[in-house]
Amino acid sequence: MTDKKKNPYGEEKVKNVNRIGMIGAGFMGAGIAEVSINDDIHVLLKDVNQDMISSAYKTIYNNYSKRVAKKAMTPIELEEKMSLLAGSLNYEDLDNQELVIEAVFENLKLKQSILDDVEKNAKPNTIFATNTSALPIKHIAAQAKHPELFIGMHYFSPVPKMPLLEIIKTDKTADWVIATCYDIGVRQGKTVIVVDDGPGFYTTRILAPLMNESQLLLDEGADILQVDKVMNLFGFPVGPITLADEVGIDVGAHIMSGELMQEMLAARPKFKVSKTLLEISKEGYKGRKNKKGFYQYDEKGKKISGQVDGQIYSFYGGNSRKKMDANEIQMRCAMAMVNEAALCLQEGIISNPLDGDIGAVFGLGFPPFRGGPFRYIDSIGAQTAVDTLNQLAAKYGERFEPAQILIDYANGNKKFYSK
Repeated sequence: MTDKKKNPYGEEKVKNVNRIGMIGAGFMGAGIAEVSINDDIHVLLKDVNQDMISSAYKTIYNNYSKRVAKKAMTPIELEEKMSLLAGSLNYEDLDNQELVIEAVFENLKLKQSILDDVEKNAKPNTIFATNTSALPIKHIAAQAKHPELFIGMHYFSPVPKMPLLEIIKTDKTADWVIATCYDIGVRQGKTVIVVDDGPGFYTTRILAPLMNESQLLLDEGADILQVDKVMNLFGFPVGPITLADEVGIDVGAHIMSGELMQEMLAARPKFKVSKTLLEISKEGYKGRKNKKGFYQYDEKGKKISGQVDGQIYSFYGGNSRKKMDANEIQMRCAMAMVNEAALCLQEGIISNPLDGDIGAVFGLGFPPFRGGPFRYIDSIGAQTAVDTLNQLAAKYGERFEPAQILIDYANGNKKFYSK
């Protein structure tokens, strides 16, 4: 974390940002606005719906009120912070910002039309950042008039609590744009990593195989409670099934059936993908947000501990569940993620192991005491990692074939970290 406070693109390239335009005043937009006004940045919330803007105001005000109640902030400071916030329904008002961030639903056409509207109204050299978790940045920027000003800023939900910001650059993004967005992330209190554009970037891409593996386990008859519990014991603060409910089953299904998985399958045709999440999503299951997910929820939307949804197993072959070997569950889920992280380093999506570890720990809850995928490989040894993956591949198929970089490190008896 300390290492990441320093801007790798150079402080001298950073342009000063006093005003941010925030398109989309939903849960993510409100969170990004809040962490921005924390550092005295003026934020204009732009939405098509005045009710959404009012709701974002209320959310931010309530969050600050909790700090006042704890004596962490004075009532005057609260009013000062809220005065930095403004709302608008018009793109014409986005003419005085140094940075515009978009956080709307994961829809390519929608994001492209927003970019077009912003470019028509923004002042010259305004940076446009998209908060997408899976759509390739280059596709959103395909018609951009100024691709050098275009960048991805992937925040994690809930924004005020989650410490990571994943910045996604394309081969056209200007260095000063990356440096400025990195600086904004640090000002917002985030630990920042910069990754290359590609399907799912880094965090979503390494999460997908873990989520897929947990779904395949359920397809094979595993018990929801057991899968979550043994992954908790491995060190994940939230099990993969609970995570699907938290993130949203509809979001998970969108990622699992979208471009990320299609490109993965094009490169690895024998990668086995579970389709069940998509079926559940079509039946109206969205997880915690609509109180209909893998688990049962009370009126307030709080998970009822140990209570699985009554109908959920009908999608996975019925209610009779079998107890599976705990180590097998842990290795299948964890090694699917670890191997994908190694592939990302091999392909240059991440530029070093530290970024990979920080992204996995702070963005996805990879067991912190294991230090991230690359520290974990170092601790068990690359040879053990390769052997484990080969055993899994022999039993469950080619999706577990070890990344070439792991084979090379095992053959050379090398480590990702020198100390």
